[in-house]
Amino acid sequence: MSKFKKEILGSLKDYIMIILGLAMYAFGYTAFILPEKVVIGGMPGLSALIYFKFGIPVAISNFTLNLVLLACAWHIVGRTFVIRTIFGITTLSLLLGVMQPLFTAPIVEQQAFMNVLLGGLLCGMGVGLAFVHNGSTGGTDIIAAMVSKSSNVTIGRTMLYVDVVIISSSYLLFHSIDKIVYGYVTLLVISSMCDHVINTNRQAVQFTIFSEKWSEIADAIISEAHRGCTLLHGTGWYTKHDVKILFVMCRKIEAVSIFRIIKTIDPHAFVTQANVNGVYGQGFDEEKMKQQIKKARNAKTANGDKLPSPVGQDSKIEETADFSKRQI
Repeated sequence: MSKFKKEILGSLKDYIMIILGLAMYAFGYTAFILPEKVVIGGMPGLSALIYFKFGIPVAISNFTLNLVLLACAWHIVGRTFVIRTIFGITTLSLLLGVMQPLFTAPIVEQQAFMNVLLGGLLCGMGVGLAFVHNGSTGGTDIIAAMVSKSSNVTIGRTMLYVDVVIISSSYLLFHSIDKIVYGYVTLLVISSMCDHVINTNRQAVQFTIFSEKWSEIADAIISEAHRGCTLLHGTGWYTKHDVKILFVMCRKIEAVSIFRIIKTIDPHAFVTQANVNGVYGQGFDEEKMKQQIKKARNAKTANGDKLPSPVGQDSKIEETADFSKRQI
C-alpha cells in the first residue's frame, strides 16, 4: 500500500473515531444530563442556559456561539486551528439537534445523581476519544487559546475558570444549589474520564527479554508484531557469562501478542514487563512544543548558534487539545 493511501486511510479512521466520540458525547448529554436541567461547563453548558431561559435549541446556540468565537479567534489562534474546529462543532451541533428531541425525560427516572454520573461518563469517553484522534470541538478551549496567546494564564486554568462561571450561573435560573453541585460533579467526572481515555491510549509497554533464542524472537517481533527491537549486551554477574538482552517498546494493546511470540519461541525466556506512560517518536506519539519555541530553536540552528539547555519556560510542553482540554 502506498504512503498516500495509508495517509488517506489514517485520516478517514480519525474522522470516523471523532464522529463516534462526538456521538457518545451528544447521547450522554441529551439523554442523561440535559433532561435533569443540569448545566455543565463549556459551550453546551452556556447553550443549556439559553435553552432553559429562551427555549432556543441547544444545537443552534452551540453552533452560533462557537462560530462567533471562531470569528474572533481567526487572527489570534490561526487558520489551521479554526478550520479543524469547524468540523467538530458542526458535527456536534448536528448530533445535538437530532438527539435532543428524542429524550424529553431522563432515562433513569427519579435518579438525578445516577443520570448525571452516567452522562458524565459517556461525555468524558466521547471527548477523550475525539481528542485522541486529533479532534477539536471548539467551546471554551477557543477562549482559553486566545487568552493563552496574550497572557501567561494556562489553557487548563482558563477553561476551569470559564466552566465554573457557567455552572454557577445556573443558580440565577433555577435558584437551586443542588443543580450547581450536580454540575460540578459532572464536570469532575467528564474531566477524569477524558484524562483516563487519553492516558490509556498513550500507555505503552516495555519488554526486557533474556533468552538464548534472542535472534529468533527479535525476527518474529519485527515480522509479526511490526515492532522494532534493540539488542543490548550484558554480563550475568553470577555466571560471569555474556548475555544478549532484547529491549522492546510497544503499545499496551500489542503486549499480549508480543508476549505470546516470546513464549512460543522460548518457553523458558526470562521476561520483564513494565508499563510506560508517554513514548515519543519512532512510531509512537509526537512531542509538541510551543510554536514560538520551535521558531527560536530553528533560527538558532540555522545561524549556527549553540542551543541552550531546555530549562525554564522554554522547555514547557504545549498544553495541546489531546492533553489539557478538560471540557468541550
